[in-house]
Amino acid sequence: MWDFFATVRNRHSIRKYQADMPVEEEKLHAIWEMACAAPSAGDLQSYQLISVEDQGLRNALCEAAENQSFIAEAPVCLVFCSDGERSARQFGERGRTLYALQDATIAAAYAQLAIVAAGLGSTWVGYFDEDKVRQALELPTHLTPVALLSLGYPAELPEQTPRRPITEMVIRK
Repeated sequence: MWDFFATVRNRHSIRKYQADMPVEEEKLHAIWEMACAAPSAGDLQSYQLISVEDQGLRNALCEAAENQSFIAEAPVCLVFCSDGERSARQFGERGRTLYALQDATIAAAYAQLAIVAAGLGSTWVGYFDEDKVRQALELPTHLTPVALLSLGYPAELPEQTPRRPITEMVIRK
């Protein structure tokens, strides 16, 4: 089993998936568990995770994301939504606009690392029409789509993209 550092270093954006390889239920459940284990403001978990396995819905999400075809081609797409109302009950407007967004984003990041640890691949998608995603999934108004994660068995392993140097990223004071 890979350690955490290897998992992070080996994460790639996967845009081609093995069509004949469905994601096993136990792996999918483990990924959901890791997303739910993510820290959240006030431990409220002010987000909703929607696991989209239906081909028609994945096609609709693909269309909502400017036809990024890998969303429809991957066997699963996880949709992370913030739940501003849940956070606002305890934290007011800052909870609604910031903490719920952070909660959903942290959960998605944990899920993405769990996907790699499970031997799968994914791509984080933030470029989508929120209203189209909302309509396709029939989301209630208190949920706001934040991120889509396509996932499945990779059919490619792209080269790691260069990262900015730590000396450029980190400011020590």
